[in-house]
Amino acid sequence: MRIAIINPNTTASMTRGIVAAAMAVAGPGTEIMGMQPTAGPEAIEGPFDGALSVPGLLKQVVAAERNNVDAHIIACFDDTGLDAARAIATKPVIGIGEASLYAVSLVAHSFCVVTTLSRSAPLIEDNIRRYGFSHRCRRVFASDIPVLDLEKPGSGASERISELIREGIRLGAEGIALGCAGMAEFASALQRKHDIPVVDGVGAAVGLAETLIRCGLAPSKRGVWAMPARAKGLDRFE
Repeated sequence: MRIAIINPNTTASMTRGIVAAAMAVAGPGTEIMGMQPTAGPEAIEGPFDGALSVPGLLKQVVAAERNNVDAHIIACFDDTGLDAARAIATKPVIGIGEASLYAVSLVAHSFCVVTTLSRSAPLIEDNIRRYGFSHRCRRVFASDIPVLDLEKPGSGASERISELIREGIRLGAEGIALGCAGMAEFASALQRKHDIPVVDGVGAAVGLAETLIRCGLAPSKRGVWAMPARAKGLDRFE
């Protein structure tokens, strides 16, 4: 099976890290195809960046469909453009935010989310309510570490995230969802350190995508994810 993992921002080093995290958990025979827009924000840190990234993201979904992928993953915890992508895709589309929340809820009765900047937290809180996890989520913490600083040596990102995990545990969290694709590399070490499940959304999304592919499932084309008439198939997004 072939899975396109689309980084909605334009930072190539982040895309490489996301692909590495995806390949680390992909099953035998699963091909991971890393993609990113050619234009748009360098990082998605709130609603403005998210809105700017959607046209480029949709173009990458179209390109992946034409490359005969079996599923798409949107590698932004805000689930940027997720509904729009599902409307134009004929194959499953997984957002790492939604995937992470479902995964952590299967291994922890209560959880916290640790994300990047404070302005991203309200978007994540809105998604948590939309997906029906408000009663399980103790809090969304903002580390106030910019997305692109996560991959910089000496940024102190892992230590800051660890501090917030400790605070989450004090609030009663039994598990943690890491609220940014750029945090994927920290998940295993943080899980060992704190002895609770720490979910990386990239890995969770890969597993869900593989399951949907095996089950032969794709977005329903009745209702909200029906192909838009104005899209004229996929040609509008070429």
